[in-house]
Amino acid sequence: MDAERRRSQGRIDVPASTPAPLLLAVGLTLVLAGLVTSAVTSAVGAILVVAGAVGWFREVLPHERHVPAALERAPRPVAPSARAVGRRSPLAAPNRARLPVAVYPLSAGIRGGIAGGVAMAALAVLHGLINHGSLWYTINLLAAAGSATLSNASPEALRAFNAEGLVLALVIHAVLSLLVGLLYGALLPMFPWHPAWWGGLVAPLLWTGLLAATLDLINPALNQRIEWPWFLASQIAFGMVAGLVVARSHRIATFQHEPLAQRAGLETQDPR
Repeated sequence: MDAERRRSQGRIDVPASTPAPLLLAVGLTLVLAGLVTSAVTSAVGAILVVAGAVGWFREVLPHERHVPAALERAPRPVAPSARAVGRRSPLAAPNRARLPVAVYPLSAGIRGGIAGGVAMAALAVLHGLINHGSLWYTINLLAAAGSATLSNASPEALRAFNAEGLVLALVIHAVLSLLVGLLYGALLPMFPWHPAWWGGLVAPLLWTGLLAATLDLINPALNQRIEWPWFLASQIAFGMVAGLVVARSHRIATFQHEPLAQRAGLETQDPR
């Protein structure tokens, strides 16, 4: 009855403002941040969580707290429209496009991954010859990502030929090159500028930065052996070659404007 009386007087009850949700959110953030910083941060966050939760519950229990607010103007009734709703035929031409309109075939990503892998391998072998005087140093270093023995091997052992390391490096390099090539084929049509720019520079920089920030936690021994300027150069070489190969491939229309039944081959479009 009080709500009806206030509405008749040009006022309405609205929920009262409270900082409790903000305190709770900040407290949860500090609790999680304390897991990687210090226990003091988590303790402060826990205090804010309790304060925010208690304050929030007090806003609704035992009764919701409201404050009156003045209505600027009375709401006007909504009149129904007399216009009819138009219906589109499922075979009609589309009035908008779902992006990407055209994509690269899977073969483009495979070719790009192979070409980029060859360019990357050539630069990696050149790095081993120039900096360490060995054809096998970079190959064994790549194999160290999947071998604890090579990860802790001495520099002399890394410069020597290792059949197990060669096979392991070829498998790792081939799988990663094909996967990244397929990823380029799927993602490059979605970027607005030239695909080779994104694949050749932006993606290698992001990937190298992410790996440089996390490798010390994943594999500290391997992190100490990687020479990051050469690593970045090899990633850019892969990205440039793979991006160019994918970008020069013929695109395939996605036919997203067609009905699902027609795209699945269950129906055909009437030629009339």
